[in-house]
Amino acid sequence: MSEFLKKALGAVLTPVFLVVCLVWLCIFHAAQIAALRLGGARAHRRTVDALNGCLIRSLWLLGNRPRLIGALPAPSSRPLIVVANHQSTLDVVGLGWYLRRLSPCFVAKRELGRGIPSVSYNLRHSGAALIDRSDARQSLSEIGKLGARLREQGGAVVIFPEGTRSKRGGLKPFAAAGVKILLKKCPEAWVLPVCIHDTWRLNRFGKFPMGVGERFVWSVLPAIDPAGMTADEAVQRAEAVIRAEYERLGG
Repeated sequence: MSEFLKKALGAVLTPVFLVVCLVWLCIFHAAQIAALRLGGARAHRRTVDALNGCLIRSLWLLGNRPRLIGALPAPSSRPLIVVANHQSTLDVVGLGWYLRRLSPCFVAKRELGRGIPSVSYNLRHSGAALIDRSDARQSLSEIGKLGARLREQGGAVVIFPEGTRSKRGGLKPFAAAGVKILLKKCPEAWVLPVCIHDTWRLNRFGKFPMGVGERFVWSVLPAIDPAGMTADEAVQRAEAVIRAEYERLGG
């Protein structure tokens, strides 16, 4: 499909997609409040899973095809630190949906904790670490608290070591500081690398129109047992396998 045709179709389909997503966000905002008050954390988690499922399927309205490849680790008592590259806000929706069995909790920038239906409520009530990227001390403190909860409660924590999105594809260098804090607080955790491929194409033309006819991949790679490694070595191992998978998927 030519770039001109993709832009033309995107101009027609993007408003429909955005309206549908806004409706889902508003409906599930109310549903989250009710679920948390009436059913507690478990009901809230299931409501968020349903929201992510609705949002990821809404991509079909644009002719986009998201998919998961690879297998999640077998259920065990080992907590997981999910390390992924970052290309789009869509990454979080996909990780939330495809990794839902792991009950993932996210490290997210503090600005997302206010003003966005469903998203902000979930971040504030799911135990996410809301960090101020301009304040390293606050950021590491919040990540440390999340690591302590990971050790106590199990499950999974998702962190993007690139720090910011790679808006035109490719991978930025990974920083180890956040993972280092998580492993310090939860040394028994395994590191689970996830390669995210081509989600940047959803916004390849900017905010409008959105990309159409694209394929987005979340590839779950084998978990890494960091025993006997430093945190830096564990992050380097995760970065290496993610980069290799990214190239395998087409770069």
